[in-house]
Amino acid sequence: MRGRPAPPEVAGLVEAARAAERDARRGEARHRYEQALRALSQGPGRATYAAALIRWIARTHYEGGDLSAARDCFEAALAVSEACGDAPGRAHAVNGLGIVEQLRGNLEGAEAHFRWSLDRAGACGEAALVAMIHQNLGVIANIRGDFATALEHYRHSLDVYDALGDEARVGPLLNNLGHLHTDLGQWDEAERALKEAERRTAAIGDLDHRILALVNLARMWIRRGDIDQAFRACTEAEALARTVPAGRWQGEILMYRGTVMRARGQLTDARRHLLQAQAFAFEHEDILLAAEVARELAEVYAAEGRNQDTLRTLNHALALFQDFRAVRDLADVRARIAGLERRFLEIVRGWGRSIESKDIYTQGHCERVADYACALAEAAGFDPHHLIWFRMGALLHDLGKVAIPTEILTKQGPLDAGEWALVRQHPALGVELLGDIEFPWDVTPMIRHHHERWDGRGYPDGLAGDAIPWAARVLAIADIYDALTTSRSYRAAYTREEALALMEADIGRALDPALFRMFKRVLRERDRAEILEEARVRTRRGGAPRWSDARSVPPLPLWGHGPPEPRRRPIA
Repeated sequence: MRGRPAPPEVAGLVEAARAAERDARRGEARHRYEQALRALSQGPGRATYAAALIRWIARTHYEGGDLSAARDCFEAALAVSEACGDAPGRAHAVNGLGIVEQLRGNLEGAEAHFRWSLDRAGACGEAALVAMIHQNLGVIANIRGDFATALEHYRHSLDVYDALGDEARVGPLLNNLGHLHTDLGQWDEAERALKEAERRTAAIGDLDHRILALVNLARMWIRRGDIDQAFRACTEAEALARTVPAGRWQGEILMYRGTVMRARGQLTDARRHLLQAQAFAFEHEDILLAAEVARELAEVYAAEGRNQDTLRTLNHALALFQDFRAVRDLADVRARIAGLERRFLEIVRGWGRSIESKDIYTQGHCERVADYACALAEAAGFDPHHLIWFRMGALLHDLGKVAIPTEILTKQGPLDAGEWALVRQHPALGVELLGDIEFPWDVTPMIRHHHERWDGRGYPDGLAGDAIPWAARVLAIADIYDALTTSRSYRAAYTREEALALMEADIGRALDPALFRMFKRVLRERDRAEILEEARVRTRRGGAPRWSDARSVPPLPLWGHGPPEPRRRPIA
């Protein structure tokens, strides 16, 4: 339809609309297209052209970030094309619906739409539409990390555009090729493609895609480590963006500006820009942008020492990328989470050596308690993604004992009142010793409250019932069970049956009744050795926080440097 002349009664309006689109004046373009739709007379081919006008209106909506309005228009265009038997129009409309699905993060739905359209466009001899759809399929392959397939689609599109002399679409395609070469680390090819994209879009006055070319040049320079060049590209993109209404690239400009600021150590400004980019992504239903911003925001939080926010944001990015089946991105985020785990494993390892050095009778106690507690937590439905952090809290539950004199901890016989008062301080002392170390998952309730009692007669805060943090209630059961079944300086170990009988007597007084019943069931279903080994394996995830394992894990950097992934523009 692009190459066919407009009906004479609307030709001027359509030309004015296209000029406004090139200048990124989407509201004006939409108004002109709507005027043309109303002015279109009855006659042969008019319904087909009406469907095209509705699709172009849809394009102004999704370029401006209104995906719901774009979808409604594409569906209306599809209905018109079906009613008048316009097969090429149907293929165009379904391609448009695929773009909306892609921008919303539904890659499977988008791919299904694109492939349906590709079959129909080929059958109709619509070469330009076939090229557009190949480009859109290339975008999906690129997001998923299938670079060979993406390159195949892009080259097919470029050959067709060149053959048709379709200069307007070559610039956006070169943008996509630049993205791909950047992903592959092919810097010279990426720079050539993106600079050529910027040159071509500038030559025809296509501001939207020119801004995108500059934004993606910024991304390439960030990946190459040239922050000054990235800053200049961002600044040029921002200057152009100020001359036109905001488009979908606005969130990308904010994101890359934040990335540059983080690299320069301007963390407050970086966070501000990234949070603005995040808000833009959610407002405009741009799920891929939201995932990329979350990953970059996690870098800022890590640099600020906000470890709980770091883990939360990385997990958010992981969930979003999972929806895309973006294999490369998922691997990257998982590696960052693993790096965070290893970083805190170093902390746990150091404290663990200190705890175990205090009392030969309790060596191995923290690890066994962690094993039992993890087995119970897992049986109770605890989130497996957080189990490694739960285990770290369990391993550190007696941290405060490093501040208690060894002679008190190893005393043969009962403690006097003063000694007992000092021992009762160890939960609070443990929290103090952690000081300003912020674990990504808050372990302090486990450390502080594992000696609280269900009846409120525990310490240090006298909490009762459900007021005691759930994790601390789980830990208390594991702690008491291991203490009873392990030899001490003043008594021999109880058998499992003896220990459970003693604990049974404390149901409703010291222990959470429901959790204790579940603990007994866990013990019945699996013997002690199985529980210990299985708990370790299930929480290890490539490097278990056990004292024995921790000594053998080499330190790794927390982050592998890399900015957010590229933006890839679909074509309608």
